[in-house]
Amino acid sequence: MRELEYLRPTDAAEAVAAVTGHPGARFLAGGTNLVDHLRLGVATPELLVDVRRLPLDQVEEVETPDGPGLRIGANVRNSDLAADRRVRSLFPAVSRALLSGASGQIRHQATTAGNLLQRTRCVYFQDVTTPCNKREPGTGCSAIGGYDRYNAILGASEECVTVHPSDLAVGLAAVDATVVVLGPHGERRLPLTDLHRLPDDRPDEDTTLHHGDLITAVELTASPMVRASTYYKARDRASYAFALVSVGAALELAEDGTVADVRIAWGGVAHKPWRARRAEDALRGRPLTEDAVRAAAEEELADADASAGAAYKVPMVRNATAMVLTRLAREATR
Repeated sequence: MRELEYLRPTDAAEAVAAVTGHPGARFLAGGTNLVDHLRLGVATPELLVDVRRLPLDQVEEVETPDGPGLRIGANVRNSDLAADRRVRSLFPAVSRALLSGASGQIRHQATTAGNLLQRTRCVYFQDVTTPCNKREPGTGCSAIGGYDRYNAILGASEECVTVHPSDLAVGLAAVDATVVVLGPHGERRLPLTDLHRLPDDRPDEDTTLHHGDLITAVELTASPMVRASTYYKARDRASYAFALVSVGAALELAEDGTVADVRIAWGGVAHKPWRARRAEDALRGRPLTEDAVRAAAEEELADADASAGAAYKVPMVRNATAMVLTRLAREATR
């Protein structure tokens, strides 16, 4: 491991200033992803700014701009957040997404913001002996024409075909979470769906954050619809595996049984949590049937571009979406 400097600031503003003023600085929180990358030589920061002990570790009931909800501190551990009774009852998709990720030991170490900012698990990204545009722009993408079982099927580019690994991000996308960011020019809020970006010609940039921006919290607004939310993950084994595909969803039915509103987020299919807005539009105002969901998912997947090894993801995410939403519909009508 290379030698580097280490700083433990006492407040968030000091942390932001430290990273902003040093182009080679990185924030360090739970370290479940960054420390691995230090060992592998994927990440080579000159300064680590440790934000783990900043007082950002509470789940608070707050009034959000859209109504009552929760403010989740950036340092809340994944295990604590998954077990929080308010999260479990008001935002079950979030709790279930967290419990689907990693092992109990890792969830006890990982933080809310760190989970959202974890980098891809593409084998070529983690192998510094292979070309990778995400790790080193301009070198090429070894996943194109290589081992492609985990590749993206939506939103990929000729520069990068990897997928985002966070289960939590998909659950939060399904409940319209808001991310609170402290930067060198003050605090701002952005929808969770605007935090991550597609690769385009800059696959090395995972998010829309700027250097020095620190996520301080995630805000959730409660509603009957998100209370009827859930998360499903298809994976190679029962635990400690990343998603082949995943579905976060929330559903509200009208009195006549038609879809009053619906939110669908997919994981394992793109460079970011994929909000299936075309499918949502196709379902609103219509009876919720398995065939209707499959047809809506097909509309969303019309632009899917899957390599041979990842082609299974197209029917898998379509079928998973149908299963999840029909279950939510049955539960809503009991």
